[in-house]
Amino acid sequence: MTPGVTCQEQFHRRWNHLQDPHVRALAWLLDAPDLLDPLAAQWQGRIATYVDADLAPWLNALEQEPQKLQDLHDYIGSLPSTRLGLYAEKLLAFYFERRQLLVAHSVQVRASKNDTVGEFDFLLRLNGALVHWEFASKFYLLATSGASPQADDFIGRDMADSLGSKMQKLLHQQLTLSLHPAAQAHLSEPIEAAQALVKGWLFYPEEPLSLPPALGVSANACRGYWSSLSALQLDPAAMYWILPRQSWLAPAKVAPGDMLTPIDARVALSQHFANDAGPLLLATLRLEDGSGLETSRGFVVPDDWAARAAARRRLRTGAPA
Repeated sequence: MTPGVTCQEQFHRRWNHLQDPHVRALAWLLDAPDLLDPLAAQWQGRIATYVDADLAPWLNALEQEPQKLQDLHDYIGSLPSTRLGLYAEKLLAFYFERRQLLVAHSVQVRASKNDTVGEFDFLLRLNGALVHWEFASKFYLLATSGASPQADDFIGRDMADSLGSKMQKLLHQQLTLSLHPAAQAHLSEPIEAAQALVKGWLFYPEEPLSLPPALGVSANACRGYWSSLSALQLDPAAMYWILPRQSWLAPAKVAPGDMLTPIDARVALSQHFANDAGPLLLATLRLEDGSGLETSRGFVVPDDWAARAAARRRLRTGAPA
């Protein structure tokens, strides 16, 4: 990614002509910077990166040919839930299948009827070899203002996991699945490589830090902010949109009728948090050619979120209070 250019700017330059929300989300998944640095020593080559030199014409054809676009919508329509991770994984499965790279997707491995060992996210044929890819799309908030954050300081909005715990699970559990005896029944040949493809956004309470290289996070990882409701400052000259969960992946492109003034955004947020609800993702928009294009994004959280996140981190890591 060009130095000094945000993920939003980069995306709008390349993909603003795309209109369909599923195609835009797929463009982001395939073209956005990786969340983790594949070359960082601690990953030992187990972080995947993917480049498709023909991505632009392929996505253009997907959106412009009605039957292809309908195929994508039908494929997404078969989702068993609205979970964002499943949605992102399904988009990639559609792409890998149509590009004739997909060998199998979501393959459950069981040691017995009631003992599930794990699941292969993707078995792919890349450069003639069979590879196992785990996929994750993650949104983590940095829950400390220290100068040298650790992986466990990046916490999910619902506090269910952290960057540190997710990577431990990926490296030491999910990516070793092919070594389990029960997995052999699903493999026609040995796995050449097992890697994790990780996309997502990191959110900071202040200006983004220069993260220590030992953290293994990509220098180009997509970034945003987070703020408590009471500390949130809205630009009186901007427009806003509260992103639905399935719209968290790609930078937003919003119809005029869906945009919120700063006053309306503040009212909507206050009403939401009056019901003791969880964080919301808020996009700041600029008007261009009749649409609102995202310029930045941030999680708005309850006023006690930081204290609860710190307590959850201590519980997870055993750190002193």
